[in-house]
Amino acid sequence: MDIRKLYINGEWVESSSGNYIDIENPATHEIFAKVPRGNADDVDKAVAAARSAFETWQYTPLAERVALMKKVQKGLSDRRSELIETITRELGSPVTVSAEVHTDPFLLEAAHYIEVAEHFQYEDRRSTSVVRREPVGVVGGLTPWNFPLEQIEKKVVPALLAGNCVVLKPSQFTPMTAYILAEEIDKAGYPAGTFNLVTGRGGEVGDALASHPDVDMISFTGSTAAGREVARKGLTNIKKLALELGGKSAAILLPGGDWENGVKGVLDTVMMNAGQTCNALTRLLVPVNELDRAEEILKRQAENYKFGPLDDPTVLLGPLASKKQFDRVKGYIELGVSEGARMIIGEVPEESSDYVVKPVIFSDVKPDMRIAQEEIFGPVLVVIPYKDEAEAVEIANNSIYGLAGAVYGPEDEANKVARMMKTGTVYVNYGQWDVASPFGGYRQSGLGREGGIEGYEEFLEVKTIYDRQ
Repeated sequence: MDIRKLYINGEWVESSSGNYIDIENPATHEIFAKVPRGNADDVDKAVAAARSAFETWQYTPLAERVALMKKVQKGLSDRRSELIETITRELGSPVTVSAEVHTDPFLLEAAHYIEVAEHFQYEDRRSTSVVRREPVGVVGGLTPWNFPLEQIEKKVVPALLAGNCVVLKPSQFTPMTAYILAEEIDKAGYPAGTFNLVTGRGGEVGDALASHPDVDMISFTGSTAAGREVARKGLTNIKKLALELGGKSAAILLPGGDWENGVKGVLDTVMMNAGQTCNALTRLLVPVNELDRAEEILKRQAENYKFGPLDDPTVLLGPLASKKQFDRVKGYIELGVSEGARMIIGEVPEESSDYVVKPVIFSDVKPDMRIAQEEIFGPVLVVIPYKDEAEAVEIANNSIYGLAGAVYGPEDEANKVARMMKTGTVYVNYGQWDVASPFGGYRQSGLGREGGIEGYEEFLEVKTIYDRQ
C-alpha cells in the first residue's frame, strides 16, 4: 500500500486531520494507495507558506525560474513510463490512451510554456507609460480527475514560471500523478513554500482554498455547477478566476465533405477516455437527407473502439472512473430511450461492478432533448438531423456551453461555418491540435484560457506606470 503525505513549505508532512482517502483502480477495484484527507487547517498552513515565499519568489530572475522548470520538465520526461503507468492505474485508462492522450501532449506543452515564459514581453512602452505584467500572487489550483497530468500541468507550470506561488489540490480520485510532479519540484530545488500540495475532498480543501482571504487567484477545472460554486466563494474577496468548465460540443457534417475522416474525428473524442472529456464532440449534426449514410459510417467505425486488457496497445476503451460515473452515464442512456431517441449502437448497461459502458449512439435526436443539451461525460454520441446550413449553425449554437466544435466539408464552406460557431475552439477537416494555441470556452464553458500565450497571461496582472509627460 502506497501511503502518502502532504507537501507544505518544502517538506512532506502529515495532515492535521489524521484521516486518509483510499485511491481505487477503476479497472480492478484494488485500493492501491492512500492520500491524506486534508482540511482547512492544512490549507491555512500551505497558503501561509506560499504567501511568505511569494515575497521573494516574485522577484526571482526569470532565468532562474526557467532553469528550475526545465529541471522539472526533464524529470517528468524521464519518468514518462511511470506517468503512463500511474494514470492507467488511477484513472483506468488503457496504456495507449494514457500515453498518447494523457502524457505525451502535456510533456510537450510544459516545454512550450517554458518557451513562452522566456520570450514573453513583460513590459510594453506606450506613449507616456509602461504597461507591465506581474505575477498575481498565491494561486490555488483545483484540478479534476479525468485528465490527471494535463490539468495540473496547465496550472502549476505557467503559474510558477510567471512568478506566482501555488497551492495545488488535485482530484481526490486521481491524485497520484500530482505526487510525481511534486517530487520533481522538490528535487529541482524550488524555494520552500513556492509549491504546496494538499490532497483532500473538494468540499473541504477546495472550498477552503476558494474562500481563503490570502489566495489571490483560483484556477479551476471541472463541471459548470462546481465552477459556479467555486466562483461564488472566490468572489468573497474578489479573487482572479480562471474557470475551465463543461461542454456539449457539436460537430457538423456538410454535404460534399470527407465524412469518413469526420466521423473518425468525432468518435475519437467521444470514445477515447471513455467519453470523460469536456470538449468531446458529443453532438453530431447531419443533413437529414443523408442520415442513412452517416449512420452506416458510424456503425462501421464504432467497431474500432473495443474494451479489453488495459495493457493491450490496441485497446482504446477502459472503464468509467467510478461507480458514481457509471450510474450517471447509465441514467442518461435510459433517459435517451425514454425521450424517444433511436439507439443505433449499444445498449442500456446492466448493473455491474466493472464500470464498463460500451459505446452508445442515438439517432433522430431532437435538439431540445436533454441528451442533446446536458453533458453526459461518457461514451455516448447523439446524432441530430438538420435541413440546411443555417439550421445546423443554429442547432450547434443552441447550448449553454461553448467549449469546442468541428466542421467537416468543402474547405471554404467549412471555414465559413466554423467562424459562425460560438465556441472557443473549432476543428476544420484535418486540423490538428496546436500546442501554441489557447483552449477555453464561451458562455457557461468557463472564464479565461489555458495553453499558449493566452494561458500564460492568465497568471499575470496588468499594471500601468505613467512616467512621462
